[in-house]
Amino acid sequence: MPKLDVRGVPPVNRHDRIHEAFDGIDPGETLTIVNDHEPKPLYYEMAAEVPAFDEEGYEVRRAAPDEFVAEFPKAEA
Repeated sequence: MPKLDVRGVPPVNRHDRIHEAFDGIDPGETLTIVNDHEPKPLYYEMAAEVPAFDEEGYEVRRAAPDEFVAEFPKAEA
């Protein structure tokens, strides 16, 4: 499954980069995001604006103090 580490991406560009990566995956795949904070605002944005985002399959875990790993699944077509 695709993985995108956005910790080195300027915050102002992160959501656009994530949306582009999510658009590029196939239905049934999951985009894994590595971030330096819990991506709750991104979760709410995706839930409100991206019909293909499978909210129920979303998971996030804290791997380190500055490393959050979130799973953004794309619903089956």
